[in-house]
Amino acid sequence: MTARATNAAADPVPLAQDLIRCPSVTPADAGAQDILVRALEALGFTVTRLRFGEIENLFARIGTTGPHVCFAGHTDVVPEGAGAWSARPFAGEIRDGQLYGRGACDMKGAIAAFVAGCADHLAGGPAKGSISLLITGDEEGPATDGTVKVLEWMAANGQIPDFCLVGEPTNPARLGDVIKIGRRGSLNAAITVHGIQGHAAYPQRADNPVHRLVRALAALTAAPLDAGSDWFEPSTLQVTSIDVGNPATNVIPASAGAKLNIRFNDRHSGAALTAWLRATLAQHAERFDLDVSVSGESFLTTPGPLVDRLATAVAAATGITPKLDTGGGTSDARFIARYCPVAEFGLVGATMHQVDERVPVEELRALAGVYRAVLDAFLT
Repeated sequence: MTARATNAAADPVPLAQDLIRCPSVTPADAGAQDILVRALEALGFTVTRLRFGEIENLFARIGTTGPHVCFAGHTDVVPEGAGAWSARPFAGEIRDGQLYGRGACDMKGAIAAFVAGCADHLAGGPAKGSISLLITGDEEGPATDGTVKVLEWMAANGQIPDFCLVGEPTNPARLGDVIKIGRRGSLNAAITVHGIQGHAAYPQRADNPVHRLVRALAALTAAPLDAGSDWFEPSTLQVTSIDVGNPATNVIPASAGAKLNIRFNDRHSGAALTAWLRATLAQHAERFDLDVSVSGESFLTTPGPLVDRLATAVAAATGITPKLDTGGGTSDARFIARYCPVAEFGLVGATMHQVDERVPVEELRALAGVYRAVLDAFLT
Protein backbone atom coordinates (compact mmCIF):
# COMPACT_ATOMS: atom_id res chain seq x y z
CA MET A 1 0.00 0.00 0.00
CA THR A 2 1.58 3.25 -1.11
CA ALA A 3 0.44 6.83 -0.79
CA ARG A 4 0.12 9.13 -3.78
CA ALA A 5 1.76 12.52 -3.48
CA THR A 6 2.13 14.71 -6.52
CA ASN A 7 2.95 17.97 -4.75
CA ALA A 8 3.97 19.29 -1.37
CA ALA A 9 0.37 20.07 -0.37
CA ALA A 10 -0.50 16.42 -0.95
CA ASP A 11 1.69 15.33 1.99
CA PRO A 12 -0.53 15.32 5.11
CA VAL A 13 2.31 15.10 7.65
CA PRO A 14 3.31 18.79 7.98
CA LEU A 15 -0.33 19.89 8.30
CA ALA A 16 -1.03 17.16 10.86
CA GLN A 17 1.96 18.32 12.89
CA ASP A 18 0.82 21.94 12.77
CA LEU A 19 -2.68 20.97 13.91
CA ILE A 20 -1.40 18.78 16.75
CA ARG A 21 0.73 21.66 18.01
CA CYS A 22 -2.47 23.55 18.79
CA PRO A 23 -3.72 22.37 22.23
CA SER A 24 -7.35 22.52 21.15
CA VAL A 25 -8.91 20.71 24.09
CA THR A 26 -12.68 21.28 23.90
CA PRO A 27 -13.88 24.05 23.86
CA ALA A 28 -10.55 25.76 23.07
CA ASP A 29 -9.50 26.15 19.44
CA ALA A 30 -5.95 27.36 20.14
CA GLY A 31 -5.44 28.41 16.52
CA ALA A 32 -6.15 25.02 14.93
CA GLN A 33 -8.84 26.27 12.60
CA ASP A 34 -6.73 29.26 11.56
CA ILE A 35 -4.13 26.78 10.32
CA LEU A 36 -6.75 24.76 8.50
CA VAL A 37 -8.30 27.83 6.89
CA ARG A 38 -4.93 28.86 5.44
CA ALA A 39 -4.37 25.37 4.01
CA LEU A 40 -7.83 25.25 2.43
CA GLU A 41 -7.75 28.76 1.00
CA ALA A 42 -4.41 27.95 -0.60
CA LEU A 43 -6.19 25.16 -2.50
CA GLY A 44 -8.98 27.48 -3.67
CA PHE A 45 -11.66 26.70 -1.09
CA THR A 46 -14.06 29.39 0.04
CA VAL A 47 -14.14 29.21 3.83
CA THR A 48 -16.93 30.41 6.10
CA ARG A 49 -16.09 30.69 9.80
CA LEU A 50 -19.05 29.79 12.00
CA ARG A 51 -18.82 30.55 15.71
CA PHE A 52 -21.64 29.35 17.93
CA GLY A 53 -21.31 30.14 21.62
CA GLU A 54 -17.63 29.63 22.40
CA ILE A 55 -17.11 27.01 19.69
CA GLU A 56 -15.16 27.65 16.48
CA ASN A 57 -16.46 25.81 13.42
CA LEU A 58 -15.97 26.17 9.69
CA PHE A 59 -17.53 25.21 6.40
CA ALA A 60 -15.33 25.23 3.31
CA ARG A 61 -16.31 24.49 -0.28
CA ILE A 62 -14.74 24.39 -3.70
CA GLY A 63 -17.06 24.09 -6.69
CA THR A 64 -20.67 25.14 -7.08
CA THR A 65 -22.29 22.20 -8.86
CA GLY A 66 -23.11 18.60 -8.06
CA PRO A 67 -22.26 15.98 -7.17
CA HIS A 68 -21.33 17.45 -3.79
CA VAL A 69 -19.14 15.39 -1.45
CA CYS A 70 -18.49 16.61 2.09
CA PHE A 71 -15.87 15.57 4.64
CA ALA A 72 -16.81 16.03 8.30
CA GLY A 73 -14.35 16.16 11.16
CA HIS A 74 -13.31 17.91 14.35
CA THR A 75 -10.26 19.85 15.44
CA ASP A 76 -11.03 19.59 19.15
CA VAL A 77 -9.36 16.88 21.22
CA VAL A 78 -9.67 15.31 24.66
CA PRO A 79 -7.22 16.33 27.41
CA GLU A 80 -3.79 14.74 27.52
CA GLY A 81 -4.76 12.66 30.56
CA ALA A 82 -2.95 11.79 33.77
CA GLY A 83 -0.43 9.28 32.41
CA ALA A 84 3.16 10.01 31.48
CA TRP A 85 3.70 10.58 27.76
CA SER A 86 6.98 9.54 26.15
CA ALA A 87 6.56 12.54 23.84
CA ARG A 88 5.06 15.93 24.56
CA PRO A 89 1.34 15.62 23.76
CA PHE A 90 1.16 18.82 21.71
CA ALA A 91 4.59 18.80 20.07
CA GLY A 92 3.77 16.87 16.90
CA GLU A 93 6.97 14.86 17.25
CA ILE A 94 7.90 12.14 14.76
CA ARG A 95 9.86 9.26 16.25
CA ASP A 96 10.58 5.85 14.73
CA GLY A 97 8.17 6.53 11.89
CA GLN A 98 5.30 7.47 14.22
CA LEU A 99 3.65 10.87 14.61
CA TYR A 100 2.90 11.42 18.30
CA GLY A 101 0.39 13.83 19.79
CA ARG A 102 -3.12 14.31 21.04
CA GLY A 103 -5.34 14.22 17.98
CA ALA A 104 -2.89 12.34 15.77
CA CYS A 105 -5.38 9.51 15.52
CA ASP A 106 -8.63 11.22 16.55
CA MET A 107 -8.82 13.11 14.31
CA LYS A 108 -6.42 15.83 13.24
CA GLY A 109 -4.51 13.22 11.29
CA ALA A 110 -7.57 12.38 9.19
CA ILE A 111 -8.32 16.05 8.55
CA ALA A 112 -4.77 16.58 7.29
CA ALA A 113 -5.07 13.45 5.16
CA PHE A 114 -8.30 14.68 3.56
CA VAL A 115 -6.80 18.09 2.77
CA ALA A 116 -3.81 16.30 1.22
CA GLY A 117 -6.15 14.01 -0.73
CA CYS A 118 -7.97 17.10 -2.02
CA ALA A 119 -4.68 18.67 -3.11
CA ASP A 120 -3.76 15.54 -5.01
CA HIS A 121 -7.23 15.25 -6.57
CA LEU A 122 -7.32 18.92 -7.61
CA ALA A 123 -3.84 18.68 -9.11
CA GLY A 124 -5.38 16.43 -11.74
CA GLY A 125 -7.41 19.30 -13.17
CA PRO A 126 -10.53 21.35 -12.44
CA ALA A 127 -12.88 19.68 -10.00
CA LYS A 128 -16.08 18.10 -11.27
CA GLY A 129 -18.84 18.85 -8.82
CA SER A 130 -18.01 20.16 -5.35
CA ILE A 131 -15.92 19.24 -2.34
CA SER A 132 -16.68 20.64 1.08
CA LEU A 133 -15.51 20.27 4.66
CA LEU A 134 -17.61 20.57 7.82
CA ILE A 135 -15.16 21.00 10.69
CA THR A 136 -16.27 21.51 14.27
CA GLY A 137 -14.56 22.26 17.55
CA ASP A 138 -17.24 20.58 19.67
CA GLU A 139 -17.22 16.85 18.88
CA GLU A 140 -15.44 15.74 22.06
CA GLY A 141 -17.61 18.04 24.20
CA PRO A 142 -21.36 18.57 24.57
CA ALA A 143 -21.81 18.63 20.77
CA THR A 144 -24.43 21.37 21.01
CA ASP A 145 -22.64 24.27 19.29
CA GLY A 146 -20.79 22.27 16.66
CA THR A 147 -21.98 19.97 13.90
CA VAL A 148 -25.66 20.38 14.79
CA LYS A 149 -25.51 24.16 14.38
CA VAL A 150 -23.33 23.99 11.26
CA LEU A 151 -25.78 21.59 9.61
CA GLU A 152 -28.63 23.97 10.36
CA TRP A 153 -26.62 26.75 8.70
CA MET A 154 -25.81 24.50 5.72
CA ALA A 155 -29.47 23.60 5.26
CA ALA A 156 -30.51 27.26 5.43
CA ASN A 157 -27.88 28.19 2.85
CA GLY A 158 -28.35 25.36 0.34
CA GLN A 159 -25.12 23.58 1.24
CA ILE A 160 -26.32 20.07 2.12
CA PRO A 161 -24.14 17.53 0.25
CA ASP A 162 -25.14 14.47 -1.71
CA PHE A 163 -22.87 12.31 0.45
CA CYS A 164 -20.81 12.90 3.57
CA LEU A 165 -17.72 11.06 4.74
CA VAL A 166 -16.76 11.36 8.41
CA GLY A 167 -13.07 10.87 9.18
CA GLU A 168 -13.38 9.08 12.53
CA PRO A 169 -10.83 6.29 13.17
CA THR A 170 -12.89 3.29 12.05
CA ASN A 171 -10.25 0.62 11.54
CA PRO A 172 -9.42 -1.84 14.33
CA ALA A 173 -6.12 -3.19 12.96
CA ARG A 174 -5.35 -2.19 9.35
CA LEU A 175 -6.21 0.75 7.15
CA GLY A 176 -9.01 -0.58 4.97
CA ASP A 177 -10.58 -2.95 7.51
CA VAL A 178 -13.88 -1.20 8.27
CA ILE A 179 -16.30 1.38 6.91
CA LYS A 180 -18.99 2.36 9.37
CA ILE A 181 -22.39 2.79 7.74
CA GLY A 182 -24.36 3.34 10.92
CA ARG A 183 -24.16 3.68 14.68
CA ARG A 184 -26.24 2.55 17.61
CA GLY A 185 -28.22 5.10 19.55
CA SER A 186 -27.29 6.01 23.10
CA LEU A 187 -29.62 6.73 26.03
CA ASN A 188 -28.57 7.75 29.53
CA ALA A 189 -31.05 7.54 32.39
CA ALA A 190 -30.90 8.70 36.01
CA ILE A 191 -33.44 7.06 38.31
CA THR A 192 -34.41 8.17 41.81
CA VAL A 193 -36.83 5.98 43.75
CA HIS A 194 -38.47 7.63 46.76
CA GLY A 195 -39.53 5.78 49.91
CA ILE A 196 -40.09 6.51 53.58
CA GLN A 197 -37.10 6.80 55.87
CA GLY A 198 -37.13 4.72 59.04
CA HIS A 199 -35.27 2.58 61.54
CA ALA A 200 -33.86 -0.66 60.14
CA ALA A 201 -35.28 -2.52 63.15
CA TYR A 202 -38.81 -1.38 62.31
CA PRO A 203 -39.13 -1.85 58.54
CA GLN A 204 -42.92 -2.00 58.80
CA ARG A 205 -42.86 1.72 59.61
CA ALA A 206 -40.79 2.59 56.54
CA ASP A 207 -40.81 2.04 52.80
CA ASN A 208 -37.37 0.93 51.63
CA PRO A 209 -36.58 2.56 48.26
CA VAL A 210 -33.46 0.43 47.84
CA HIS A 211 -35.52 -2.74 47.67
CA ARG A 212 -37.86 -1.18 45.14
CA LEU A 213 -34.94 0.09 43.05
CA VAL A 214 -33.19 -3.29 43.08
CA ARG A 215 -36.37 -5.05 41.95
CA ALA A 216 -36.87 -2.51 39.18
CA LEU A 217 -33.29 -2.89 37.96
CA ALA A 218 -33.64 -6.68 38.06
CA ALA A 219 -36.71 -6.41 35.84
CA LEU A 220 -34.93 -4.08 33.42
CA THR A 221 -31.98 -6.44 33.08
CA ALA A 222 -33.87 -9.75 33.20
CA ALA A 223 -33.95 -10.32 29.46
CA PRO A 224 -32.08 -9.04 26.39
CA LEU A 225 -33.63 -6.03 24.72
CA ASP A 226 -33.45 -7.79 21.35
CA ALA A 227 -31.39 -10.27 19.34
CA GLY A 228 -29.95 -7.71 16.94
CA SER A 229 -31.03 -6.77 13.44
CA ASP A 230 -29.74 -7.10 9.91
CA TRP A 231 -26.92 -4.57 10.37
CA PHE A 232 -26.75 -4.12 14.14
CA GLU A 233 -25.63 -6.20 17.08
CA PRO A 234 -28.05 -6.68 20.00
CA SER A 235 -28.95 -3.64 22.07
CA THR A 236 -27.47 -3.52 25.57
CA LEU A 237 -28.52 -2.03 28.90
CA GLN A 238 -25.78 -1.43 31.43
CA VAL A 239 -26.38 -0.26 34.99
CA THR A 240 -23.48 2.11 35.59
CA SER A 241 -24.16 3.30 39.14
CA ILE A 242 -26.28 2.61 42.22
CA ASP A 243 -26.15 5.36 44.85
CA VAL A 244 -27.78 5.72 48.24
CA GLY A 245 -25.35 7.95 50.12
CA ASN A 246 -26.36 6.44 53.44
CA PRO A 247 -23.71 6.81 56.17
CA ALA A 248 -25.72 4.77 58.71
CA THR A 249 -26.26 1.02 58.75
CA ASN A 250 -29.42 1.16 60.85
CA VAL A 251 -31.37 3.72 58.84
CA ILE A 252 -33.60 2.91 55.87
CA PRO A 253 -32.95 5.79 53.45
CA ALA A 254 -35.58 8.08 52.01
CA SER A 255 -34.41 7.65 48.43
CA ALA A 256 -32.09 5.57 46.26
CA GLY A 257 -30.70 6.32 42.85
CA ALA A 258 -29.21 4.54 39.88
CA LYS A 259 -27.83 5.40 36.46
CA LEU A 260 -27.86 3.31 33.32
CA ASN A 261 -26.90 3.48 29.67
CA ILE A 262 -28.65 1.81 26.76
CA ARG A 263 -26.90 1.37 23.42
CA PHE A 264 -29.73 0.55 21.04
CA ASN A 265 -30.10 -0.58 17.46
CA ASP A 266 -32.67 0.25 14.81
CA ARG A 267 -35.34 -1.85 16.51
CA HIS A 268 -35.79 0.91 19.08
CA SER A 269 -36.13 4.65 19.48
CA GLY A 270 -35.20 6.85 22.39
CA ALA A 271 -38.88 7.67 23.01
CA ALA A 272 -39.97 4.02 23.04
CA LEU A 273 -37.18 3.03 25.42
CA THR A 274 -38.03 5.93 27.73
CA ALA A 275 -41.65 4.76 27.85
CA TRP A 276 -40.50 1.21 28.64
CA LEU A 277 -38.26 2.42 31.46
CA ARG A 278 -41.06 4.47 32.96
CA ALA A 279 -43.59 1.65 32.76
CA THR A 280 -41.18 -0.86 34.34
CA LEU A 281 -40.29 1.49 37.18
CA ALA A 282 -43.98 2.12 37.86
CA GLN A 283 -44.48 -1.59 38.46
CA HIS A 284 -42.03 -1.51 41.37
CA ALA A 285 -42.12 2.03 42.78
CA GLU A 286 -45.03 4.30 43.59
CA ARG A 287 -42.87 7.41 43.58
CA PHE A 288 -39.84 7.90 41.35
CA ASP A 289 -38.06 10.43 39.14
CA LEU A 290 -36.71 9.46 35.74
CA ASP A 291 -34.35 11.80 33.91
CA VAL A 292 -33.48 10.63 30.38
CA SER A 293 -31.01 12.04 27.87
CA VAL A 294 -30.79 10.58 24.36
CA SER A 295 -27.46 11.64 22.89
CA GLY A 296 -28.30 10.13 19.54
CA GLU A 297 -30.75 7.84 17.77
CA SER A 298 -29.51 4.86 15.81
CA PHE A 299 -29.01 5.39 12.10
CA LEU A 300 -28.11 3.34 9.05
CA THR A 301 -26.98 4.31 5.57
CA THR A 302 -28.38 1.35 3.69
CA PRO A 303 -25.80 -0.29 1.42
CA GLY A 304 -26.31 0.74 -2.18
CA PRO A 305 -24.56 2.66 -4.96
CA LEU A 306 -23.00 5.33 -2.70
CA VAL A 307 -21.67 2.90 -0.12
CA ASP A 308 -20.53 0.57 -2.91
CA ARG A 309 -18.59 3.40 -4.53
CA LEU A 310 -16.89 4.23 -1.24
CA ALA A 311 -16.03 0.60 -0.51
CA THR A 312 -14.64 0.08 -4.02
CA ALA A 313 -12.42 3.15 -3.68
CA VAL A 314 -11.11 2.01 -0.27
CA ALA A 315 -10.40 -1.47 -1.62
CA ALA A 316 -8.62 -0.09 -4.68
CA ALA A 317 -6.39 2.14 -2.55
CA THR A 318 -5.61 -0.35 0.24
CA GLY A 319 -5.92 -3.76 -1.36
CA ILE A 320 -8.38 -4.74 1.40
CA THR A 321 -12.10 -5.26 0.99
CA PRO A 322 -13.59 -3.28 3.89
CA LYS A 323 -16.22 -4.73 6.21
CA LEU A 324 -19.39 -2.67 6.55
CA ASP A 325 -20.04 -2.20 10.25
CA THR A 326 -22.19 -0.31 12.76
CA GLY A 327 -20.34 -0.99 16.03
CA GLY A 328 -18.68 1.37 18.46
CA GLY A 329 -19.87 4.50 20.21
CA THR A 330 -21.56 7.58 18.86
CA SER A 331 -20.10 10.13 16.45
CA ASP A 332 -21.27 13.32 14.77
CA ALA A 333 -22.49 11.14 11.90
CA ARG A 334 -25.66 10.71 13.98
CA PHE A 335 -26.49 14.35 13.26
CA ILE A 336 -25.46 14.28 9.61
CA ALA A 337 -27.67 11.24 8.92
CA ARG A 338 -30.71 13.49 9.40
CA TYR A 339 -29.72 15.44 6.27
CA CYS A 340 -27.91 13.13 3.82
CA PRO A 341 -26.33 9.70 3.39
CA VAL A 342 -23.23 9.39 5.57
CA ALA A 343 -20.47 6.87 6.22
CA GLU A 344 -17.27 6.89 8.23
CA PHE A 345 -13.71 5.94 7.31
CA GLY A 346 -10.45 7.02 8.91
CA LEU A 347 -7.30 5.81 10.59
CA VAL A 348 -6.66 2.78 12.79
CA GLY A 349 -8.10 3.69 16.19
CA ALA A 350 -5.77 1.70 18.43
CA THR A 351 -4.35 4.69 20.36
CA MET A 352 -7.16 7.27 20.25
CA HIS A 353 -7.68 9.03 23.60
CA GLN A 354 -4.70 7.14 25.06
CA VAL A 355 -1.40 8.33 26.46
CA ASP A 356 1.10 8.43 23.57
CA GLU A 357 -1.62 8.74 20.94
CA ARG A 358 0.13 8.25 17.62
CA VAL A 359 -0.19 7.24 13.99
CA PRO A 360 2.40 5.75 11.63
CA VAL A 361 3.50 8.41 9.17
CA GLU A 362 3.06 6.04 6.25
CA GLU A 363 -0.47 5.20 7.37
CA LEU A 364 -1.29 8.89 7.39
CA ARG A 365 0.04 9.24 3.87
CA ALA A 366 -1.82 6.11 2.82
CA LEU A 367 -5.08 7.56 4.15
CA ALA A 368 -4.50 10.64 2.00
CA GLY A 369 -4.26 8.24 -0.93
CA VAL A 370 -7.54 6.60 0.09
CA TYR A 371 -9.29 9.96 0.27
CA ARG A 372 -7.86 10.87 -3.14
CA ALA A 373 -9.31 7.63 -4.50
CA VAL A 374 -12.69 8.38 -2.91
CA LEU A 375 -12.80 11.86 -4.47
CA ASP A 376 -11.81 10.41 -7.82
CA ALA A 377 -14.59 7.82 -7.56
CA PHE A 378 -17.30 10.32 -6.67
CA LEU A 379 -16.23 13.30 -8.75
CA THR A 380 -14.67 12.01 -11.97
